[in-house]
Amino acid sequence: KIRVVLVRPKGSGNIGSVARAMKNTGLHDLVLVGGGRTNSLSARSMAVHARDILDSARRYPTIREAVSDCGLVVGTTCRKGLYRDHVELPRDAARGLVAAVQGEEVRPAALLFGPEDHGLSNVDLKYCQRLITIPSHPEQPSLNLAQAVMVCLYEIYLAATRSLSREERITRAPVEAVEALFDRIKETLLKVGFLDPQNPEHILLALRQVLGRAGLEERDVKILSGLFRQVEWYTQGGWEVAETKQQRGTKFR
Repeated sequence: KIRVVLVRPKGSGNIGSVARAMKNTGLHDLVLVGGGRTNSLSARSMAVHARDILDSARRYPTIREAVSDCGLVVGTTCRKGLYRDHVELPRDAARGLVAAVQGEEVRPAALLFGPEDHGLSNVDLKYCQRLITIPSHPEQPSLNLAQAVMVCLYEIYLAATRSLSREERITRAPVEAVEALFDRIKETLLKVGFLDPQNPEHILLALRQVLGRAGLEERDVKILSGLFRQVEWYTQGGWEVAETKQQRGTKFR
């Protein structure tokens, strides 16, 4: 139930090596976003006995479509920056990934890896609730794509062998529901002047990090969606109704 998503991968040999790493750790769901060859000689020779994973790999034009049914999306980064502060080690993040997919009727979780030359962009990261960084020597901090995948999947494989407490198991809302929530949040906060129209993503990315760490369940999404819907109603004339009811001492609802 853990999906490996390669975003704009460059080398087909790396894609084959990723498939092999997935086979080594018992994973089968490979998704490519924005390119990448799975049928080249290089990809198939590097995959060895994991060619079935290459054959079943799916493609999507956008990250949002690739993870729309997922309950948790974890991105990987070796760079530091304003939106990359809350990073975890693979060992720590692996427990959360395993917890997210335990049970019979839970949604899949996705692990995102960026292109070999510069990794996931800030725009890519907005779909991630959590971030992983792999410690490495400062002289050469960037790992080969397939190596990075193997390190992360190895920790996930180990984490899957231990039992999880009830508190660690939550049923997260699907990504598409969370994205619809953020669409509403963005629209509402633009109307009330909280977001800068020229750069609304600056604050939105910070909000994504806060809510991503919280681990939103479907009930949470419904409550927050209702909250921002009410704010929007209030700013569009609902305040007059609210004041009238308050003056009369009648219930708001």
